[in-house]
Amino acid sequence: MPQTETPGTGAAPRARLRWWTELPLILLVYGCYSVGRLLVRGDVSSAVGHGLDVLRLEQTLHIDAEHPLNRLFTREPWLGVPADFWYASLHYLVTPLVLVWVFRRHSAHYRAARTWLMTATFLGLIGFTLMPTCPPRLLSPTHGFVDTMAYYSSYGWWGGQASAPRGLGSMTNQYAAMPSLHVGWALWCGVMLWRHGRTRVARTVAVAYPLLTGLVVMGTANHYLLDAVAGVVVMGVGLLLAPWAVRCLDWARVRVAVAVTAATDRSRGAGSPVVSEGCQTSPGERIPWQREARFAASGAEPGAAPADRGDGAPTPAR
Repeated sequence: MPQTETPGTGAAPRARLRWWTELPLILLVYGCYSVGRLLVRGDVSSAVGHGLDVLRLEQTLHIDAEHPLNRLFTREPWLGVPADFWYASLHYLVTPLVLVWVFRRHSAHYRAARTWLMTATFLGLIGFTLMPTCPPRLLSPTHGFVDTMAYYSSYGWWGGQASAPRGLGSMTNQYAAMPSLHVGWALWCGVMLWRHGRTRVARTVAVAYPLLTGLVVMGTANHYLLDAVAGVVVMGVGLLLAPWAVRCLDWARVRVAVAVTAATDRSRGAGSPVVSEGCQTSPGERIPWQREARFAASGAEPGAAPADRGDGAPTPAR
């Protein structure tokens, strides 16, 4: 039989996960993430300053790979247009599909995988808050970057302002570049496919998808190389914090279960009548008109001595 745990005595019981409870949770977390990005847009001048700081650091270290990739994607439409579709679409399609796949096919690992993804996402939101960063495409043209999303906007459904649908670019935070959760989520998908795919094709996709996503975010001038590195770091920290987050959720679930049980018991107790209003009777005393079952069954009057059978033993009641 499956083991269950009593609330308040240990870890929370592992209830079977249901899609109708998981889906609202995923939507709630993603909604909080999206709203949080809008609420922490930050000052434009500070975001531009942070973007220039990142670019200068890369140039000092000679790792500014964005320039050659961006020039290549701008010069070759057969690379630039698919890259824009990749950036604008796969981030929002592949991640949910992998999450559903783990839920359906590898449910024993789903809770840990989901918690890892959510923890890292909230860490990314903290990064957007503390360091709003202007992406390369929004820097002054003197820095040599071309916004391929705007350059090839006539090919796709996105507008010239961002990867959002046309006319909705102003509803996104375009300075949420550090860290790159495009790269972070792609890395999460790759790890899931590598661990649970088992086939050569799945493991090939597991390696190719995050690597190509890293090239796409730089070639489209949406992220710096260090943004991509920060996305990997955020996922690593999220992986380390995920077990702690699971324990916190279990603890919260136990506390809620105990509180609900106590409230239910109190409501039931309040509705039941108390006959004696807290009074107690002494041994041998009875409430008036109360008849004891053994006297009622024998027909004898309460308080009468038991009949003698003649051998000194009382006659048992019939």
